[in-house]
Amino acid sequence: MALEQTINEALKKAMKNGDKIRTTTLRSIRASIIEFNKSGVARAMTEDDELKILNSAAKKRKDAIEMYQNAGRTDLANNEQAELDIIQEFLPKQMTEEEITNAIKAIIEKIGAKDIKDVGKVMGSAMKELKGKADGSIVQKIVKDLLAN
Repeated sequence: MALEQTINEALKKAMKNGDKIRTTTLRSIRASIIEFNKSGVARAMTEDDELKILNSAAKKRKDAIEMYQNAGRTDLANNEQAELDIIQEFLPKQMTEEEITNAIKAIIEKIGAKDIKDVGKVMGSAMKELKGKADGSIVQKIVKDLLAN
């Protein structure tokens, strides 16, 4: 089932159950989907487009959580965390740091990267291979750690 249909079904269920946070979160995702559809792109939404929308929504929540925690507003951070948890239900299962490290080691070996100068090459391949399965900032940290040694 396409993301748009899945979101619409989940939204209906959340509205029937009176779940305000879930309803608000799903409406924001739905708004992003509608925005994409009206953007003038003359094609149907692909799986990559769906991933971009969900990852963008998740990144906004992560950034907001960090800002609220730094400002001492745990109430708002908890709200953003609840929204992030809902968004992650629609994203592919995220890889663990160990799985990411193993995948990056294989990529480094395949490319033949030697030192920190090769970060760009490794990141390009890693993000293609791990798209939607791993957070880019974690991938970058692991790549730099592995190439620095």
